[in-house]
Amino acid sequence: MSAVLAPPARAGVAVDLLNRLAPRRGVAVLSDLAYGPGPRHRLDAYVPARAAASTPAPVVVFFYGGGWEEGERGMYRFVAAALAARGILTLVPDYRLYPEVRFPAFMEDAAAAVAWARSFVAAQGWDPGRLFLMGHSAGAQIATLLALDARYLRAAGVARGLIAGVIGLAGPYDFLPLRSPTLKAIFGPEAAWPASQPITYVTPSAPPMLLAAGTADRVVDPGNARRLAARLRSVGATGELHLYRGLGHRALIGGFASVLAPLLPVRRATLRFIARCGGTA
Repeated sequence: MSAVLAPPARAGVAVDLLNRLAPRRGVAVLSDLAYGPGPRHRLDAYVPARAAASTPAPVVVFFYGGGWEEGERGMYRFVAAALAARGILTLVPDYRLYPEVRFPAFMEDAAAAVAWARSFVAAQGWDPGRLFLMGHSAGAQIATLLALDARYLRAAGVARGLIAGVIGLAGPYDFLPLRSPTLKAIFGPEAAWPASQPITYVTPSAPPMLLAAGTADRVVDPGNARRLAARLRSVGATGELHLYRGLGHRALIGGFASVLAPLLPVRRATLRFIARCGGTA
């Protein structure tokens, strides 16, 4: 079953407001760190004050969405700062987008960002074994595929076993057949399409995954989360599914903002998942 996927609108007034209201106390932002040679190979690190304490912080590498066509890391300060304010070192990388590149180039960028994160975390004296991947929309496809298809991390020098868990938010994981001409251009000839599907690579050794979606999502079919969670559970892996009645595609990620989190449960579920997977700060 195909996802209904289109790039979300560019950041508007609402996102700007959420970013202005993002926590600043207890969060240090290291901006424009290079993890590779190109202008899109940059990331921002949101470092919690508690990361300097004797107990290392858990680490989240967050991949944003945008239909593999748009997006930039500064749009997601409200997500990263909210996590950092709760003791989670959070890295938000940019990655190359279509039409500059096609699949799997953005996967290779994502793997390079994770390899850089591992080295950065170790160099700072924190624990690289408490590393989580997280993504929204197209970024959730990237995060889950990185965790399930070991080729990308292995090529970047990272063992898949390093990943403590994955949080997928409103993601496309099982979205064939492709009907959009743009998606066909991004993912190449039909024979290659299965390689882009996270569900293709589920095995019993998959890391624990939390998959969240809103039932009112009209951008990505929430059935993607249902099917991936079911496939994970069918092989004995952890596929924790959260379906939020009435939430749409953007409302789900908006629930990470501090001003909205009391009304929407997705941030609480994410923090509980990280704690259960050994990432308690």
